[in-house]
Amino acid sequence: MNVLLLGSGGREHALAWKLAQSPSIAQLYALPGNPGIADHAELVEGIALSAHDTLVTWCKKNGIELVVVGPEAPLVAGLVDRLAEAGIPAFGPTAAAARLEGSKLFTKELCRAHGIPTAAFARFTKPEAAWAHVTTEGAPIVIKADGLMAGKGVVVALTVEEAIAAIDQVFAGGGQEVLIEEFMEGEEASLFCLVDGETVIPFGSAQDHKRAFDGDLGPNTGGMGAYSPAPVLTAELEARAIAEIVVPTARAMVAEGSPYRGILYAGLMLTQSGPKLVEYNCRFGDPECQVLMPRLESDLLALLNAAAHGELAGAAPQWSPKSAITVVYASRGYPGPHQTGSEIRGIEDAEKEEGVIVFQAGTKRSGAKIVSNGGRVLNVTAVGDTLREARDRAYRAATRIDWPDGFYRNDIGWRALD
Repeated sequence: MNVLLLGSGGREHALAWKLAQSPSIAQLYALPGNPGIADHAELVEGIALSAHDTLVTWCKKNGIELVVVGPEAPLVAGLVDRLAEAGIPAFGPTAAAARLEGSKLFTKELCRAHGIPTAAFARFTKPEAAWAHVTTEGAPIVIKADGLMAGKGVVVALTVEEAIAAIDQVFAGGGQEVLIEEFMEGEEASLFCLVDGETVIPFGSAQDHKRAFDGDLGPNTGGMGAYSPAPVLTAELEARAIAEIVVPTARAMVAEGSPYRGILYAGLMLTQSGPKLVEYNCRFGDPECQVLMPRLESDLLALLNAAAHGELAGAAPQWSPKSAITVVYASRGYPGPHQTGSEIRGIEDAEKEEGVIVFQAGTKRSGAKIVSNGGRVLNVTAVGDTLREARDRAYRAATRIDWPDGFYRNDIGWRALD
């Protein structure tokens, strides 16, 4: 098969690495890709992900038989719909189905209508009413902006003053509506499922670390590390989450006339009363994908192609019993202002550590050099018989990388290991 992978981050590097292993691959292309992805795919340049018609023309010219959409923005913008109109199969939901990520308000109302466990919530179009609500409810309380926020549109306010400041930030940033949720006590975990209409296939679990610094301190980021599987998400809790949250959501989307097809990533809070939905993402997580792919023993392309063609029923992905962990190497200052363009050395040396692969997330070539080109730049990923072994391998590998302008957390995996 000729396959086109869209995206340029660590998630897409992990997907390219796994797709390239498929015996069904004839030619793998990536747009726009990055230097790490270039080791597995031919990079396509000069086409924006938002240029849907140009993409369709290119796909037809190059005989593309499947498009795998990595990031969420093209999904919400309707790229899969445009490809379908042109008769080009794609892995990912339509724009209507991608509202599960594109609009937090849509998802919360869907949960309320179908009895799907989630935090109690209220929505406001005026800041004054939102201020009054948080003053009455007190803190901690959760403030969310609607729409795509690259993993940074949520504030867990520990005081009423913090909540009011977060509300003001949403409206000052052009937001039309703010979502305010009750604070849920518990541990968070990520559950992934391949979905094709009402067919739901479990596709692994993970936990990530959102805060920038050790000890879960500092600002929220897009994710500073992750590990898989998530020990806290036991087989019993996973079964409950699928039965009570994911399957009802899939059925609700069918009833809405917008059947979901693709990967559905459920962020869960494991409360005393059971799993509750925090939010949905309509793509593989980043950096969670980087710890799922090394554990997947099945042919990824066959699974994605089956989902894209509505033939997922009966699929049974096979997983390694080993653990995987990834440590994000980020630019100093991230998630705030940071410099790019500094040289990174030692990636190949890091990969000499047993069980390690370094997925590139925010890099580019500058002559013969690899230089930083983003906030989250490298994902130092390791597999081991135990999570502790995987963690030790990842951190040994990270020390081999020579990049003075980068930093990483030293405690990824602490919840499971403690």
